[in-house]
Amino acid sequence: MTGAGAAGPVERLHAAVEAIRLCTDLEPRVAIVLGTGLGGLGEAMEVDAVVPYGEIPGFPLSTVESHTGRLLVGTLEGVPAVAMQGRFHRYEGYSLQEVTFPIRVMRMMGAETLVVSGACGGLDPLLSLGDLVLLDDHINLMADTPLVGPNPDELGPRFPDMSEPYDRELQERAQEVAMARAIPLKRGVYVAVVGPNLETRAEYRMLRTLGADVVGMSTVPEVIVARHMGMRVLGVSIVTDLCLPDALEVADVQSIIRTAAAAEPHLTTLVRDVVGRL
Repeated sequence: MTGAGAAGPVERLHAAVEAIRLCTDLEPRVAIVLGTGLGGLGEAMEVDAVVPYGEIPGFPLSTVESHTGRLLVGTLEGVPAVAMQGRFHRYEGYSLQEVTFPIRVMRMMGAETLVVSGACGGLDPLLSLGDLVLLDDHINLMADTPLVGPNPDELGPRFPDMSEPYDRELQERAQEVAMARAIPLKRGVYVAVVGPNLETRAEYRMLRTLGADVVGMSTVPEVIVARHMGMRVLGVSIVTDLCLPDALEVADVQSIIRTAAAAEPHLTTLVRDVVGRL
């Protein structure tokens, strides 16, 4: 229970926003989460302020390789934006409320749209390494949700609807950009697991049977919170390893990071053009 005099969730969010406001008064329209190997997308921004996570009250600290751990505030294609260079995961020991705290902060800064990206494993045998997958639905197998606990009305409804977690109009724009730019863009369902271990052959078969096209250890909690707070969401994942149970190879973290980095130019172009049309 919260002790006497302790700050509640809304007060902690306001404290984080105020700390960021000491560095910049820019009000973002779009928030971007840059995952494994994708932090370089921030170089496409015209940055007004760089705020290390350690200087923001309530922010966890990134512990995963390739996650820089800082907030970028500026513009992307002329649109005011805030970007997370590095995200947080349940497997690092954080609660899902801590994992998604930055999403709530960026929403309270003014962002109405969330663009979430990251690495994933390909369950669909038609997927290849480096493919971009446009998310149109997800499955939460984390056995938890960031909405457990008290629900301040200021943050969103007690029972938010999740019939359309990923915005259809934003998906259409992403597909139009991909076609115009000749960027291969697949479409699929993301399943979120806790990790950090990768799955067994039997588990990959189960996930595919459940209807998942790609698997990862993030994204879904962030999307749940974004929708809870009324944000529109665009999700794109990069296939960095193939999860085919009958042809499974040992996963190598460095190879995953290299694959994500190699696909990053296409992701950067896609996100820039979509944001520029907002």
